[in-house]
Amino acid sequence: MSRHGKVLVAMSGGIDSTVVALMLHEQGYEVIGITMKTWDYAASGGSKKETGCCNLDSFNDARAAAVHHGFPHYVLDIREEFGDFVIENFIDEYIAGRTPNPCVMCNTHIKWRALLKRANAIDCEFMATGHYAKTREENGRFLISKAVDETKDQSYVLWGLQQDLLSRTLLPLGDYRKTAIRQMAHDFGYPELAKKSESYEICFVPDNDYRGFLKRNVEGLEKNLNGGNFTDKNGKILGKHKGYPFYTIGQRKGLDITFGKPVFVTEIDPTNNIVVLGDEDDLLKSSMHVSQLNFIKYPGIVDGLEASVKIRYRDAGTNGFLFNEQNGVRVDFFNEAKGVAPGQSAVFYEGDDVIGGGIIQRNSQINLQ
Repeated sequence: MSRHGKVLVAMSGGIDSTVVALMLHEQGYEVIGITMKTWDYAASGGSKKETGCCNLDSFNDARAAAVHHGFPHYVLDIREEFGDFVIENFIDEYIAGRTPNPCVMCNTHIKWRALLKRANAIDCEFMATGHYAKTREENGRFLISKAVDETKDQSYVLWGLQQDLLSRTLLPLGDYRKTAIRQMAHDFGYPELAKKSESYEICFVPDNDYRGFLKRNVEGLEKNLNGGNFTDKNGKILGKHKGYPFYTIGQRKGLDITFGKPVFVTEIDPTNNIVVLGDEDDLLKSSMHVSQLNFIKYPGIVDGLEASVKIRYRDAGTNGFLFNEQNGVRVDFFNEAKGVAPGQSAVFYEGDDVIGGGIIQRNSQINLQ
């Protein structure tokens, strides 16, 4: 009988999840390792081999650590679930003129739910992952907060986790800096893990060419959308583009059009296949609408709640007020935020705690001629 209970640990084969499994095993938990296969890169038609969390070497590394330390390890094939939701959402969002965040969708709708389903099936009280964030219970709610190592903090991508998932989740790395985790890998006898490169790519687009992925997976995309108009914010035609799904808000490079000064993608109009270009100041927004909400710290918000709002993973956050609106929340920024992109996640923070988050919607200020 374990001292602390039975825990299902998601093991990718990388340093963080391996250290989590070994740490919990050493602390007296009954650990069961599980590696989730989400994607076959060859299926995308790309030119590179599988990388990151979905290659055979990673599976073998995870299994070897489990066998060496005497706890079970299983591989869980969730490719069908992953493809049906994450990849279809990824494609649909770009076709709708938005910029998706597949890692948020995967964590929220696939990986944690898949873990919970299997945890329940084998009577595990807890689930654990190698994410850098912290959890705690306060006032009857289960909360997420930033990791001690803010350079590695992943609380932004976990805003969609609901209370039933958080109540069963352990995030042991939240109290450690990455340097300490590397030292632990050495101490556990895995110095090679400390040197193992980390992948920051989308797992099903490991060559980082999302445009190529769309071309290969959306029939007739180039033929039907090539030759749309670049316009300015007043509707004046500036040139031709290659199809609106191939552009993102804030993009400056790769536009294949010159004006003698930097120009940026400021809006995307999928209905008319228009990409709006403007100056850097045109990327500034004083407010935005966020929907598909999940609240963590509170069951909802009171109008005028002050928060720091992150609009992308590496964003430092911009302070603003939150107001309830029909089908979502309006954020009024104290100072204008740059590069608000529909489809991306907006995450609200109170200090280090995640209040909640949602998906940024198309800005009502768009006015295309």
